[in-house]
Amino acid sequence: MTDKINDLLKRVAEFSPEAAAEVEEFRIKILGKKGELNALMEEFKRVAPEQKRELGQKLNALKNAATERIAALKAAMADSAALSAEGVEDMTRPGSADGIGARHPISIVKNQIVEIFSRLGYTVAEGPEIEDDHHVFSALNFPPEHPARDMQDTFFIEKNPDILLRTHTSSIQVRAMERTQPPIRIVCPGRVFRNEAISYRAHCIFHQVEGLYIDENVSFADLKQSLLYFAKEMFGEKAAIRLRPSYFPFTEPSAEMDVSCNLCGGKGCNVCKGTGWLEIMGCGMVDPNVLEANGIDSKKYSGFAFGMGVERIAMLKYGVKDLRLYFENDVRFLHQFDSAL
Repeated sequence: MTDKINDLLKRVAEFSPEAAAEVEEFRIKILGKKGELNALMEEFKRVAPEQKRELGQKLNALKNAATERIAALKAAMADSAALSAEGVEDMTRPGSADGIGARHPISIVKNQIVEIFSRLGYTVAEGPEIEDDHHVFSALNFPPEHPARDMQDTFFIEKNPDILLRTHTSSIQVRAMERTQPPIRIVCPGRVFRNEAISYRAHCIFHQVEGLYIDENVSFADLKQSLLYFAKEMFGEKAAIRLRPSYFPFTEPSAEMDVSCNLCGGKGCNVCKGTGWLEIMGCGMVDPNVLEANGIDSKKYSGFAFGMGVERIAMLKYGVKDLRLYFENDVRFLHQFDSAL
């Protein structure tokens, strides 16, 4: 009988239910009228008188242990049910790992561009997104009749036409030239705004990284070599560039730079318009009028400037064919960049 008492005591201690119904079933099985404890009580009546004292104490200990254990289990189940009713999950369940976030592809590419030019000695300069006409246009040699001043391109503040959302980060270059004498070697990342129709190739909000280098004896050859180095570092050693003559009020001579389209391998696609090339930036030698307007001696110093759209670079680097995806915050799209730098 001692073995039966010890065995039942062990089962009571090890009982671990998952639901309240199991606790009640266990109570009936152990403490019910036809339960195992009552069966042991009946057997106790037949033991020898000299064993009754010892076995009686063990049966009382068993009954107390079973009663206390079942009461504790019922209380625990009741607390768990109350938490569930309040919307709190079962605190005993294993935890789930939280998802780790990642940088937006625009931030990834912007940081890569800045890092590449930092190897050439460029430092980062920043400025305000809400600007004035002087820093965005006048100090950059934009004549009053220039098309970029038209409302079709620029978001002006209605109550004050001299205040506008910057259309390029060249305004940061102006501020740098105003407060610093050459040598100047800066890159200017930031968000810009233009009143353009939104499509797979254009948006009214986008990001730029512009660069400015001013020193003595700076030439167009320096500009070309710097941009070729950037293209190969960003797109791979096989990347090719071409420079096409163009016009910007703040540079002379000016050029558009194309890079070989790695979306189609140069065969032609809708992004490169079937040419195998994709325009990624404008560049040129800083116009002497701009240098003089910002207090820099154009006879002593020369320099070059360039500016590129971050979204366009990201399209090429990651094979994204619709620029609008960068602004829609679709987690299915963004999760593709979890492993990016």
